[in-house]
Amino acid sequence: MQALKIGDKAVYPAQGVAEVVGVETKEMMGKRMSFYVLRVLDSDMKIMVPKDKAEDVGLREVIDEQEVEDVKDVLRERDVRFDRQTWNRRYRGFMQKLKTGSIYDVAEVFRDLYLLKNSKVLSFGERRMLDTARTLLVQEMSVAKRARPEAMTLELEQIFQN
Repeated sequence: MQALKIGDKAVYPAQGVAEVVGVETKEMMGKRMSFYVLRVLDSDMKIMVPKDKAEDVGLREVIDEQEVEDVKDVLRERDVRFDRQTWNRRYRGFMQKLKTGSIYDVAEVFRDLYLLKNSKVLSFGERRMLDTARTLLVQEMSVAKRARPEAMTLELEQIFQN
């Protein structure tokens, strides 16, 4: 990942797209450290990430337009097997995928939960996770395509109408 500048957009795992609003240097335990100061677009939450640990925590650049099409291909995949595991075990597996920060993992979580809800009632946690995955996808894909989030939400819904 290239060094981020103020105004750049990046993705922070499980939080979504954030804007770099500053770079600060602080002294911690006798060492001077530089931090990216991020503002999460969806929640306005501020996050400070050590510059030298940015990749380790999963901070990454927003996908490009070609990758948006690759994500849509993941969403269109229908040959998905659901293990006969309890909802909480499934939930933990999905949560691990969301924490990776990979847009493809987020797309798999969204696709799997969306398809699963057609065959059974989702638990409260699974419904919230479906909403979270949708929000993360819509956010990043709309930034990548420079599109309105409403238009991207409609595109996602249309993928599952076919």
